[in-house]
Amino acid sequence: MSIKSSVRFLAALALVPGLAGCFASPGGESSSDGGPSGSRLRVALAFPPAENFSPYGADATLLSRLGVTEGLTALDANGAAAPALAESWRRESDRTWRFTLREATFQDGTDVTPSAVADALTRATKAKPVPAALAGVSLDAEADGSRGLRVTTAAADPVLPMRLSSPSLAILSPKAYEKKGAPTPVGTATGPFEITEVNSSGSATLDRFDDHWGGRAHASGIDARFVKDGTARANAVRTGDVDIAEALPVAQAATLDKATLKEAGTTRTTSLQLNTRSGPFNDPKLRAAARTAVDSSVIVKGVFEGYVDPGAGIYGPAVTWADSKRVKPTGRAAAARPDGTRITLATYDNRPELPEVAQVVQQQLEKAGFTVKLEVREYSRLESDALAGKFDAFIGARNSLLDTGDPVGILASDYTCDGGYNLALLCDKDVDRAVEKADGTDGTGERQDAAMAAEAAILGTDAVVPLAHQQIIAGVSTKVRGVVLDPYERALVGTGTRR
Repeated sequence: MSIKSSVRFLAALALVPGLAGCFASPGGESSSDGGPSGSRLRVALAFPPAENFSPYGADATLLSRLGVTEGLTALDANGAAAPALAESWRRESDRTWRFTLREATFQDGTDVTPSAVADALTRATKAKPVPAALAGVSLDAEADGSRGLRVTTAAADPVLPMRLSSPSLAILSPKAYEKKGAPTPVGTATGPFEITEVNSSGSATLDRFDDHWGGRAHASGIDARFVKDGTARANAVRTGDVDIAEALPVAQAATLDKATLKEAGTTRTTSLQLNTRSGPFNDPKLRAAARTAVDSSVIVKGVFEGYVDPGAGIYGPAVTWADSKRVKPTGRAAAARPDGTRITLATYDNRPELPEVAQVVQQQLEKAGFTVKLEVREYSRLESDALAGKFDAFIGARNSLLDTGDPVGILASDYTCDGGYNLALLCDKDVDRAVEKADGTDGTGERQDAAMAAEAAILGTDAVVPLAHQQIIAGVSTKVRGVVLDPYERALVGTGTRR
């Protein structure tokens, strides 16, 4: 072990007492047969709920990763739509699809009916802000017989089945919407695990939902803790206080037993987003100066220690077709001299590498002539300010296929005038036209080509500077089987996860 790793290991040990015992199951007991009455799983997650478990925002993937919520469809290993609450579907016309629902039950004991599903989708279309999966999409859902659901879109939508796999379009029972405000998934979802208790933003207790349509989960429940400190998460795996810990810092990889370290490719990209609406980066020449100042190789080697690939675009190597189809950006502005221009750079510490990335970028920008103030917060305390344009630059990690599985989805939500997660606050007519063209393109290969043309238009504005394409690094106890290391980061615990 290197001196650097040894220091990190000793620092990690200092955090053990604060975590010891805090992941015990209720009552301090659990069965250990690993079967349908198996023991509870202790899971450490990086992000606490930011919106009171609303399915319409950042918490949507938190719910799907814990096996709470489900949509009409899911994504298979190849990124294609697969059955979930809908067992089959067919396209009736350019704008209309008919889905056949399977027999399923909500966690409150009521049946999953076409009218309940139609109501859930209709409510999602009216959410403010609109879920990213529905950015630029208008749809109408109505019941059709005892098991049928007809969904009609305002414009042709060739990827609607993939779109409906989004965690933000999870189907909840009518009870979820009884109170004003965001719907609650507590006891109203359809997944194999049901939320039974929430302790502020610090923890949640989930029990197995025995009437799940796919059969009973092996684990009897989940004790989830939201631990933003990545070293603490890794340390909890090392000491046996948790069974599964997600998003471990690369600095901790060398300190974990190889048997507990799990890696997988992911479609997540770490990028520098520049505020194009207000402040210094409203000037494309200063955006170009920022882009040329950043050297991602330093970040790949120094911060991520080789566990990532250099930033090539919005889509990385895990999107296997992207590199061969990538289009070179054109029309970029010439870089101006910063001459001490003051900017505020923000990031969050839930992903422990990001503050280190931000420090490297800060140094590189300052070397180029910018004056940089760095601000680091927990993500839940940062997101609203970032979306409101209160920072000049923002470093975040984003899964490019998370919202819909469709490559066009992230372009529409993150880089168009009406995008719901537009951290760069980009509003460019050429970009909107390119994204709109891609969104209307049918055929897998043709749609991919159009998506890459739109990516080139976005990169040409210098609103975003891709820094690195990441891997999943998780800590998993050797006693645990069936953890789902999903490249789309929608799943973590499933019916087959057990210890």
